[in-house]
Amino acid sequence: MLTLNKVITFEYDLEHDSEHDLSHKKDFSAPKIYTANGDLSKRWYVYFSFRDPETKKLKRQKNIYGNANSFKNKEDRLALLSRYRRRLLKLLQEGYNPSFNNTELYKSKLIKKGTANGSQDSSKKELLPQIKYPKTTVNKVETNSTTKTIEDVDTNDSGMTLREALDFSLKIKEKEISPRSHIDYKYTTNALVKWIKENRPKLKTINQFDKKAALDFLNAVLLRSSARNRNNYRLNLSSLFQVLEDNELIPSNPIKKINALRSIPKRNKSYSTKEHTKIFEYLKKEDPLLLLYIKFISYNFLRPVEVCRLKIKDINLEDKTMQFKAKNSPLKTKLIPKKIIDELPDLSKLDPEFYLFTPIKIGGKWNTTDTNKSTYFSKRYRTVVKDHFNLDKNQTLYSFRHTFITILYKSLLKGSSPHAAKSELMNITGHNSMDALEKYLRGVDATLPNDYSKHFDND
Repeated sequence: MLTLNKVITFEYDLEHDSEHDLSHKKDFSAPKIYTANGDLSKRWYVYFSFRDPETKKLKRQKNIYGNANSFKNKEDRLALLSRYRRRLLKLLQEGYNPSFNNTELYKSKLIKKGTANGSQDSSKKELLPQIKYPKTTVNKVETNSTTKTIEDVDTNDSGMTLREALDFSLKIKEKEISPRSHIDYKYTTNALVKWIKENRPKLKTINQFDKKAALDFLNAVLLRSSARNRNNYRLNLSSLFQVLEDNELIPSNPIKKINALRSIPKRNKSYSTKEHTKIFEYLKKEDPLLLLYIKFISYNFLRPVEVCRLKIKDINLEDKTMQFKAKNSPLKTKLIPKKIIDELPDLSKLDPEFYLFTPIKIGGKWNTTDTNKSTYFSKRYRTVVKDHFNLDKNQTLYSFRHTFITILYKSLLKGSSPHAAKSELMNITGHNSMDALEKYLRGVDATLPNDYSKHFDND
């Protein structure tokens, strides 16, 4: 007899069958996954209820374990149970009944599928009699007062806890995003879980987290910070909850239904010719290492964090090029201008794995994250330069990139058309498209018009 349980754990997936073809009242509850609150020493399974033909009431059915409990980590165990749950839902919608022998119905589905494909898959028919189904023993769990079967303790279980679900999503996302983004995502989930504990203590499982809870959390972020920060939290959470929806751990992503707020972006203010000249002269005496760091930003048009990533092996003085991980590319190559080469010390005797910039010298070990390195130089610049010259708070290390791209563009415009100047500039700065470059130039006010006073001569 081919039971419904055997069909679920058998390695066959009817991926293209409809999940929404029931026109009558459902005779079953939506299948759920029991995770024992993440305890891997206990058995995890899929459970559901089916309408009893005599009492007409939903009755709890045997748990579906399959091979899930052979896995020793949460992610693999949950992934397999999610497949079982998905198959179970499809089979129930197709008419499978746990109270009857489903062999003929199952065979008819195989024949129907084989006919649709042009031939029947004989390999699957041969496997049917060999299906091995684990014994459905009752798992005992101990409580403070009495011993209960696992069926008794989890009947009202409503899914993974919020923390477990977010950790699962983070584990999946870790393979898709950069380490820096993963840290941001983890920080966001920690903030959410903390807020839920303090403001929604009764909200325990991921299935209880809805749009209203998400809105309340995002509003709390908005009130204590800014619309931009709130939008960043929203973006991170939406990405993580989409993983949960894709893996059928939640019916839908509640964050997708929440709109982003209009925010005013912060802008790094460029330096005037007088300002950057004065800063460079000051740093020649006060902090030559910081000056060289700034010149890599200014003349190579790198972002501060990109300079921090540079290693000795990335600098090719023979070809006058450097390679680095950019914001929009895993590996980008740029020309090193003579103004930089002339100021570099002899790098030939340094370990290729050394970082080019460290807090105390050119070329050395520096075991911390790229973000920490960038933050270190930002603080150093504030202490040495900004406080000394009383600069605007929006005049940062990044501002040097804006300043020198503007200087270069204005120089290229002399004796050249705007399009020709931008074409050459794009090749230098590394922008991916002319549209991206033009948007950038407008953003830093590099495209100012010529003096138009002559048009008012008659006034």
